[in-house]
Amino acid sequence: MAITVQCDIVSAEQEIFSGSVETLVAAGSYGDLGVYPGHAPLLTTLQPGPVRVIKQNGDEEIIFVSGGFLEVQPHRVTVLADTAVRANDLDEAAALEAKKHAQDLLDQQHADLDISRATAELAEAVARLRTIQQFRQSK
Repeated sequence: MAITVQCDIVSAEQEIFSGSVETLVAAGSYGDLGVYPGHAPLLTTLQPGPVRVIKQNGDEEIIFVSGGFLEVQPHRVTVLADTAVRANDLDEAAALEAKKHAQDLLDQQHADLDISRATAELAEAVARLRTIQQFRQSK
C-alpha cells in the first residue's frame, strides 16, 4: 500500500474532492507544484489550471480550478478554489468561445477596455482548454 495524504478540494459552492492521494500537481504562482506525502508545510496561491490528483488506488482525477490557494500541512493538503470543476464536466465549446471573445477584446483596444480583466479572462479560458487536453491525454 502506497503512502498517502488526505486531500480536500473545495470551492465556495461545493466540496469537489475528498480522499487519500499519493500525489497532487497544481498550477502554483511560480509554476506547477507537485505535492507528495511528507511535503514541507506550504501556503501558495494557485493560477487557473488543472489540479491532478493520483488517488490511493492509483486512479487519476483532473479538476479545473480558476485560482485560489493551496495549503500543505503534515497530514493534509487543502485546495481552496475560487471555482472548481471536474475536467470531464468542462464545456470545450464554451471555453473556445470565451478564449475568442477575450482575444477579440484585446485586439480591438477600445479606450474603455479593462485590459487586466480581458487578460485574466483569456488566461482562464486557455487554462480550461489545457485542463480538457490533459484530461483527454490521461484517458
